Amino acid sequence: MSEEKSDYKRPSWDEYFLAIVKEVATRATCDRGRTGCVIVKDKRILTTGYVGSPIGLPHCDEAGHQYKKTVHEDGKVSNHCVRTIHAEQNAICQAARNGIPLDGATIYCILEPCFVCAKMIVNAGIKKVVCEKRYHAGQDTRDVLDQAGVKLVALSEELQKYDNQ
Repeated sequence: MSEEKSDYKRPSWDEYFLAIVKEVATRATCDRGRTGCVIVKDKRILTTGYVGSPIGLPHCDEAGHQYKKTVHEDGKVSNHCVRTIHAEQNAICQAARNGIPLDGATIYCILEPCFVCAKMIVNAGIKKVVCEKRYHAGQDTRDVLDQAGVKLVALSEELQKYDNQ
């Protein structure tokens, strides 16, 4: 009996944690951006988060979106759903609620974090961000993470697009 070489390729740590992020994202309650994240230190998951409303408040999937218009410096207008909390914010809040320090951790995300999340990531002490796709308004994120010495790894230059953006 001969042994055949398997085509199986063991995932890298980044691939492994991003696969878990995709599963976490299935819990998201805003169909506009069903994202999730996982915060890891020393190859161990510390906390997870997904897009959802504050505890006890209605979710987009139940009550619909709560859009707010944002006018950017260049005059472009975009719509943002403000009913939910971003996955990164939820994961950082879960760590705070449970007394889990995030200093030196890595955060894995489907999408490059927004500017507010980037500032929270810096203040939480997270030192690395690994994301699958770019955020359409990600330049401020890239700038603040760079200035703060937080490494950003984007596995693709693909931009995430949303309906009613």
